[in-house]
Amino acid sequence: MTLLSIDPAAIDWARAQFALTAIYHWLFVPLTLGLGIIMSIMETKYYRTGSPFWRSTAQYWQRLFGINFAMGVATGIILEFEFGTNWSNYSYLVGDIFGAPLAIEGIVAFFMESTFVAVMFFGWEKVSKGFHLASTWLTTLGATISAWWILVANSWMQHPVGQQFNPDTMRNEMTSFLDVALSPVAVDKFIHTVLSAWVLGAVFVVGVSSWYLLRKRHMEFATKSLRVGAVFGLISSALIMLSGHHSAYTVAQTQPMKLAAMEALYKGGTDQPLTLIAGINPFQQPDYEAADEPPLKLAVPYALSFLATNDVNGYVPGIRDILDGYTKPDGTVEPSLDEKIERGQRAITTLAEYRKAKAEGADDSIINCQLSIINSNIQYFGYGYVKDRAQVVPYIPVCFYAFRIMVGGGCLFVLLFLIALWKPALLRGRWMGVAAIFCIPISYIVSEAGWLVAEFGRQPWTIQDMLPTWVGVSQVGSSAVMVTFLLFLILFTALLAVEISIMLRAIKKGPNT
Repeated sequence: MTLLSIDPAAIDWARAQFALTAIYHWLFVPLTLGLGIIMSIMETKYYRTGSPFWRSTAQYWQRLFGINFAMGVATGIILEFEFGTNWSNYSYLVGDIFGAPLAIEGIVAFFMESTFVAVMFFGWEKVSKGFHLASTWLTTLGATISAWWILVANSWMQHPVGQQFNPDTMRNEMTSFLDVALSPVAVDKFIHTVLSAWVLGAVFVVGVSSWYLLRKRHMEFATKSLRVGAVFGLISSALIMLSGHHSAYTVAQTQPMKLAAMEALYKGGTDQPLTLIAGINPFQQPDYEAADEPPLKLAVPYALSFLATNDVNGYVPGIRDILDGYTKPDGTVEPSLDEKIERGQRAITTLAEYRKAKAEGADDSIINCQLSIINSNIQYFGYGYVKDRAQVVPYIPVCFYAFRIMVGGGCLFVLLFLIALWKPALLRGRWMGVAAIFCIPISYIVSEAGWLVAEFGRQPWTIQDMLPTWVGVSQVGSSAVMVTFLLFLILFTALLAVEISIMLRAIKKGPNT
C-alpha cells in the first residue's frame, strides 16, 4: 500500500502541529462558552431591574468575552484547514461524513454568533433592551451550537456510526445523519465539555472578582460578580459530576482501551476499584504485559466497576484482556488483537482483489463473494496496518495523570465556589485571594488535561478501529510540516500574549461606573 510509504517524520510533525493548534484553540473556547452564560445572566438582571449597575457589569464581562472570542476564531479556522493540508488521506476517506457537521457549524452556528455579537457590542443605544438581551443570549447560544457540531465531528472519530464503507469509491459514506449527530458519545462529550467550559468561566469570574476585592476596588461589582460566578460554578460542577459518570460508562462500552489506560488497569476483572493515585513513571510506558497492577496503588473499592458498568460487581477489562480477547458479561466474545489484525489484513487484501476483479469484469459470483468477505471484516480494517501489540496501547502515564488532574482540579474548584458563597470574606485576605486568582491558570490546565485524556486515550486511531494515524496523513515532506509547525508556534504564542496583555489591561481598567 502506498499509504504506508509516508515519511515517519511527517507523521510525527503532522500530529504535533495538529496538537499545537488544538491546544491553543482550546485556550480560547471554554472561556467563550462559560463567560457567555455569565454575561447573559448579568444582562438579564439589568433587563429585569433596569439598574445601571447591572448594565455596566454586563458590559464589562462582554468586553472580556469579545477579546477572547476574536482570538478563538483565528485558531479555529486554521484547525479545520489542517485536515486538508496534513490529513488528506483521512479527509478523502471520511470527508462525506466528517465534513457535514463542520459545514453546518460554519454555515449556521458561526454566522449566527457572528451576526448577533455585532448587535451585542454596538447595539446598546440602537436597539431595545429586549432585542439586545436576545442578541446576547443568541450569541452565547450560537457559540454553544458551534461547539456541538465540532464535538459531533470529534465524537464520530471516537465512535464511528451512521456510515458504511463503499469499496467502489474507497470512501466511508453517511447512512444516517441522525446516528452521527445524536450518537451517545457525541451527546456525552458535548454535555461534559460544555459543563467544563462553564466551570472554567465561573472560576475566571471568581478569580477576577477576588483580585478587585484584594485591591479594594469596585467592591460592589466584585462582590456581586463573585456570587453570580460561584453559584453558576457550583451548579455546573454538580452537573459535571453526573455527566462524568455517564461519560465513563460510555467510554467503557465504546473505548475500553482508553478506560484501561486512564486507570493503568493491566489485568481486569469484576469488583474493580477506582485508583486514586499510583506510582506510575510519567516518562516511561509501564510493563503492562507482566505487571498486574501499578506500585503504590491507593484505590476506592468497587468504584471503577460502578463507573464502567453501573454495577459495583461489574466486569472491567484490562489492557491485557483487550489484547488477548475476552468474553463480555452478555456472553459475546471480543476478539484478540491477533485475530483483529488477521481480519483487518483480510479486508485490505480482499478489497484490492475486489477492485482488480471489477476492473477486469469478473463474474458477479466472484465479486459478490469478495464483497461478503469485505463486509464481514471491514470493522477491523484499521487493524490490518498494525504490526505489534504496543501500537494499540495508548501512552499510559499521560492518560493516567491527566485524568487525575482533571478530577482533582474539579474538586478544587468546588471548594473555591463553596468558599466564595459561604465565606466570601476569606477571599479578601491575601492568601485566599491570591489562591483564587491562581485558580484561573489552574482551570486552563485542568481543561486541557481533559482533552489529553480524550485524545491520547484513543491513540493510535485517527478513527477508532478504522484508520491509524500513520495511514491518515498527507504524503508531504516532513520539512514542510515542520516549518509550518514553527510558524504556527510563533503565531499562536504571539496571539496568546496579545490576548493576555489586552485582557489584563481591561481588568485593570475595571467596569465603567
